[in-house]
Amino acid sequence: MTACAIETAAEDDDREGNRGGERPESAAWPTGFTITANGAYAARLAGAGDALYVERWTLDGPEPYAVPLPLAQPEEQGTQLVPLADGRVLVARRVDGRRNTFSLLYPTGPATGEFQLGAVEAPGSEHLVLLPPSPDGICAYAMCVGPDTTTLWLVAGGAFGPEQVAEVKGRCTGGVWLDRTGRILALDRRLGDGPVKAVTVDLERGGEVTPLLQITEDSNDRLLLADPDSGLLLIRSDAPSPGHDRLGWGVLGSLLPVRFPECLRLDDAAVTPFAVQPGQVLMPEGCGVALRIDAAGGSWVGMWQPSARRMSHVAAPAGWLAGAGLWTAGGVLRLPYVTAGAPCGLADLKAPPEPEPVPVTVAAAVVEEPRVCRPVPLQQAPLTDRRPAG
Repeated sequence: MTACAIETAAEDDDREGNRGGERPESAAWPTGFTITANGAYAARLAGAGDALYVERWTLDGPEPYAVPLPLAQPEEQGTQLVPLADGRVLVARRVDGRRNTFSLLYPTGPATGEFQLGAVEAPGSEHLVLLPPSPDGICAYAMCVGPDTTTLWLVAGGAFGPEQVAEVKGRCTGGVWLDRTGRILALDRRLGDGPVKAVTVDLERGGEVTPLLQITEDSNDRLLLADPDSGLLLIRSDAPSPGHDRLGWGVLGSLLPVRFPECLRLDDAAVTPFAVQPGQVLMPEGCGVALRIDAAGGSWVGMWQPSARRMSHVAAPAGWLAGAGLWTAGGVLRLPYVTAGAPCGLADLKAPPEPEPVPVTVAAAVVEEPRVCRPVPLQQAPLTDRRPAG
C-alpha cells in the first residue's frame, strides 16, 4: 500500500530542545539555502513578508551572482527548493493542505519561465519533503512520510512527471547520498516504537533496504553527512550516553570503531555539521568538516578534522545564511552571506593547519593506526575496537 497518490501533468514526533551537540530530529532537509552537489548553483527564498520569490545563485564563476526568479504569484513560506546542475530550480509547493505540486523555474531574459511537472498527494497526517540535491545534478527526489510507510518519488528527471521509485517500511527522516551517481541513499528509519537506525536504500534495485548503522541494539543512530570520496561519515547517536545524542564519526565499510570526540561536545551549544571537504580519496582523517554552533550568544562556525584533537572556532561573516556552505577540494570553506551592501556574497575560510603528531605508546599506535578500507555499505559500527592489538 503506497503512502502517496500521484497526478501527472505536460512531522515528525516533537522532541525537547537539545544541548551539548544534540539536535531535534527533523523530517525535512534544512531549507533556506540549498547548494547543488557539485557546488555550481544554489537556491533560496528571497524577499520578505508576503513578497517571497525564488532566487538562484551561481557559485562557480569568478564572483558569485544572484538571479531573481519571481512569478506573478508570490511563494509561500513553506515552499521547498532544490537547484539542478543545469541552473534550473525545482520548486515544491503545498496546495490545499495535501497536494504537492512541482515546477522547474529558469530565467528567460527579463521574465521567469516555469515548466510544470505534476503533483503528488500526501493525504491525512502524511507529509512530503524534498531530499538533498542528487549527486548526478539531473534528478530530484521527494520523500512522502506516512505513519508506517515512507515512499520515495522521482519528481524531476523522469520521463512522465513524478513517479514512485521505492517504498520503505517505517517512518523515515534525513537523507544522505552515499555515492556520486545518485543510486544509494541513506535514510534514518524508525520501525514502530523502536529506535532510529540509519539504513541504505538502493534506488536501482526497487528500494532494497540494507542496515547501515547498528551501534547498539537500543541506540538511536542517525547519519548526518557523508563524503563518497573518502568514506567519512558524520553520525549522531546516543549510544555512548543513553538519552543524550553525541556527534561521532566513522568510515563507510571500515571495521574501525565509531569515535565520539570530546571536542565536538559543547555544554551550552548545539553543534551541527553542514559540510565536508570532498576530494580526499580514501583519506577520511584529513577531511575538513564545517559545523554550525548555536548558543545563547549567537551562531558561529566550527572547523575540524577527524585527525585533530580540537575544533577551531571561527566567527561567521555578517549576514551568514546560517548552516549553509561548501568546501572546495583544496580546503577552502565558502560561506554564503547577504547584507545590505552585498546581496550575494561568499566568504572564504581556510582550513586549519593539520595538527602536530601526538606521541603515543606502541600499543596505542596499533589501535589508533588509520586503516584504508574499500567504501562498501557499513553493516555495523562498534563503539570500541574489540580486535586484539598486534
